[in-house]
Amino acid sequence: MIDYPLVWGILIATAILIYVILDGFDLGIGILFPFLENDEQRSTAMNTVAPVWDGNETWLILGGGGLFASFPLAYAVLMPALYMPVLLMMFGLIFRGVSFEYRFQDKAHVKYWDIAFTGGSMLATLCQGIALGAFIQGIEVVDRAYAGGWWDWLSPFSLLTGVALMIGYGLLGATWLVMKTEGALRDKAIRYSRITLFLTVGFIALISLATLSLDAQFMQRWTSWPYMLYSSPVPIAVAAVSFFLWRSLNRTKDYKAFLAAVILFVLSFIGLAINMYPFIVPLELTIWQAAAPDNSLAFLLVGTVFLLPMILGYTIYAYWVFRGKVKDGKGYH
Repeated sequence: MIDYPLVWGILIATAILIYVILDGFDLGIGILFPFLENDEQRSTAMNTVAPVWDGNETWLILGGGGLFASFPLAYAVLMPALYMPVLLMMFGLIFRGVSFEYRFQDKAHVKYWDIAFTGGSMLATLCQGIALGAFIQGIEVVDRAYAGGWWDWLSPFSLLTGVALMIGYGLLGATWLVMKTEGALRDKAIRYSRITLFLTVGFIALISLATLSLDAQFMQRWTSWPYMLYSSPVPIAVAAVSFFLWRSLNRTKDYKAFLAAVILFVLSFIGLAINMYPFIVPLELTIWQAAAPDNSLAFLLVGTVFLLPMILGYTIYAYWVFRGKVKDGKGYH
């Protein structure tokens, strides 16, 4: 007997994680954009992600569409609660996307497109982090409907997670540039990788402690037996991967730093899953309470079995075709 809600919960969580990793590094480049020295470095940085950035957002659509189709009750509760940060995130992604296309064609207004690229990347990332923080801190539900206020998504905790995600995406962007560039830009990316790594680890620790204070269940899952058996390896792994990332910088195999940054995000996501499971609306609705009927989930899964390998296939192929270093003055555009 297939547990369809659990299968779909894993699929949606995986799609969101893949989106965060793939779109995270190109949003991170936008966040780092003002700190690059000149137009040549900015153009090279953009060219490292130009062939793949729009395909990365496929996973956001898959995650959002999958939530709507497979967990309609959760979608109906979460969207009113997070409407404003999600809307602002979409505006940020639009500005980022438009600037991507116009910057290389409209040379007379490059500085304005740079502002749009940076502003859109920062706005989208900040709103993603705020939505995450609002999700973690809890959403008020009465009679299976959102019962909170318009501004419940905005709190010190959600702002903290928003800033933390900006730093984390900055780390992904910096390590991506270490892997994909050469010379002065690579050296600068190494410096930014060290700074953002230090800040990212600090924010992981700070948010972890703040999360424990939100609800007694969160504290129990990290400090009581037998929960500690599967939760305690996560912070140990975070410390080990952070040390490996630091040591990997300025070594010959530049891909190791980016790979370590990705693993750091995966570990953080696992930590979030330990807090949340089995809830899809924290401490209010489980994945089974919010799921669509099994026959609907089974029907959707049939299409997904064919669609998901195609998406994975062309994503892997695109990254394979455009592998290697991007030299100054050369690229996709």
